[in-house]
Amino acid sequence: MPLKTYFNWSTGKDSAMALNALLRDDRYSVAHLLTSVNAHHDRVSMHGVRTALLQRQVDAIGISALRIELPEQPTNEEYERLAGGKVAQLKAMGCEVAAFGDIFLEDLRRYREDQLATVGMKTVFPLWKRDTRELMAEFITSGFRAITVCVNASLLDRSFVGRELDRSFLDDLPVNVDPCGENGEFHTFCYYAPFFKEPVPFSIGETVYREYDNAGSKSGFWFCDLLPA
Repeated sequence: MPLKTYFNWSTGKDSAMALNALLRDDRYSVAHLLTSVNAHHDRVSMHGVRTALLQRQVDAIGISALRIELPEQPTNEEYERLAGGKVAQLKAMGCEVAAFGDIFLEDLRRYREDQLATVGMKTVFPLWKRDTRELMAEFITSGFRAITVCVNASLLDRSFVGRELDRSFLDDLPVNVDPCGENGEFHTFCYYAPFFKEPVPFSIGETVYREYDNAGSKSGFWFCDLLPA
């Protein structure tokens, strides 16, 4: 009997590749998607994608979806309380496993495992320790399609946001940037995957620069706004 699983869907390429692998694994049955959103701005956390486009993805995937509705600037305690409530709901709905698209961030994996172990939820990481350059090559050749929606301005300039993830994009990345952006160098919106019923239509809006203060240290990011078409 496959284990009933919920997948933590970020709207980006790593999520798409991990979910694709999970859907092909008969040990698991993916029953729900779970996404963190900034309720104040009505956008997906970190990626800044409009929730209308998130819903278009969900419709194209055809799997039931839930959202963690976060305030504008949640504390870690607020995040854990709100996320914990959704996990408890998913557990009550019969989910036994939480799945993630992480690739090699050990501390993040340990944090997820520790948090979920407290409620008896198992975890699975379908892409764990995969070579990120090979993953990106597979992403392109397998027919996935994505566009960058956020880039770390300390590592990538404005020209990298709003770009299609293709071989040209990979070739242009500086050597200190992971091909999958696993260290937070860039985030993406996946508008087509082999398991989508159809591509998600969108148009490209304005590009903006924003700075965030994290414990007294400022970080800058370029964001590309995508509009539902």
